[in-house]
Amino acid sequence: MRKFLIVAAALALGLTGCGTNDGVATTPPAAAATTLTVKDPWVKAADAGTMTAAFGVLVNDTDRDLTVASAASPASPMELHEMTMKDGAMVMQPKEGGFVVKAKSTHELSPGGDHLMLMKPAHDIKAGDQVTFDLKLSDGTTVAFTAVAKPFVGAGESYAPGMAMPSAAPGMTMPSPGRS
Repeated sequence: MRKFLIVAAALALGLTGCGTNDGVATTPPAAAATTLTVKDPWVKAADAGTMTAAFGVLVNDTDRDLTVASAASPASPMELHEMTMKDGAMVMQPKEGGFVVKAKSTHELSPGGDHLMLMKPAHDIKAGDQVTFDLKLSDGTTVAFTAVAKPFVGAGESYAPGMAMPSAAPGMTMPSPGRS
């Protein structure tokens, strides 16, 4: 009888750890609480070799601040970028320290603001294309997401080195890649 109870208990524990709902595996609550999600992700359509950017809303439903330390995509080398004032001009530059997403909060990635920079796409990114990304958090966690490409003229942003962004704000420029 004792042997039967031990086997029954082991089976019960094993089944609760691998629960499904109509054939769909469930995520353990602890795993879901360790990361963030990306809401409404999209990438600006661009020709091969032309800098472009990805946007969306980083959503942190956890009880602790999370930091996006880097981004990767098979489509292009990546950098985290921000817009900031330098010498009276708005410039685009790599974001030192990454994007901090406060606990129970969001962080917007948008044209003219923080964004994920695709430095040199290997192929054209056409409207409707699906582009995959991985965000690496400072705790080592990786968050994968897919963004749809959209045609976007926006506020006249240019993601080419040294190009002005006249429609967004007079004097907006971007330093050459690698400069801070």
